Amino acid sequence: MGRQPVRSWQPLLRVVLGWLLAFTTLLGAAVQPVWAARTTNSYDGNIYALYAGNGSLVPPRSTLAEALADHRPVLLAFFLDDSTDSKTFAPTLSELQRLWGASTELILLPTDPLQGREDGGRTDPAHYWNGSIPQVVVFDQKGQVRMDASGQVDVDAINAVLSEITGLELSEQARSSRSFEVNELNSEIVSRS
Repeated sequence: MGRQPVRSWQPLLRVVLGWLLAFTTLLGAAVQPVWAARTTNSYDGNIYALYAGNGSLVPPRSTLAEALADHRPVLLAFFLDDSTDSKTFAPTLSELQRLWGASTELILLPTDPLQGREDGGRTDPAHYWNGSIPQVVVFDQKGQVRMDASGQVDVDAINAVLSEITGLELSEQARSSRSFEVNELNSEIVSRS
């Protein structure tokens, strides 16, 4: 019997490696890097998870109608995920949840679903939105508006209203806060020292 010729796998290996290299090159060219920036009006996802480190703020636990019916103090805040101002204000709302989450209902709502909608009365958040973002509306236990402010509302001013409504006093450290930049994406509200 004759001897079988030895097959060389080198040509096949070269073809497979060539295709693998071509595929990874095409895949690398097709995938663009993702950049999130607090200073742009770009959509980056949940701004509370990304810029405040607190994704538990949205969606809210209850509705405005439920909170008012239960006679709970309410902090209603309007935002947009693709707004620089909302991204900058996100750490303030996270801090307010830390300080007041046990005694006050925080209801944070994007304004996209509210635009062009009919006003549904005093239990409808659209009734209170003035068209600007961010906007904070604070209600007492009787459902009366105690604060309605737009823009980068000072956390200490909100704390003062909530303290008056709830009857709870904040520590001196919590009454005097400032924003602390953690990195290019995140900041925290910390007490002034």
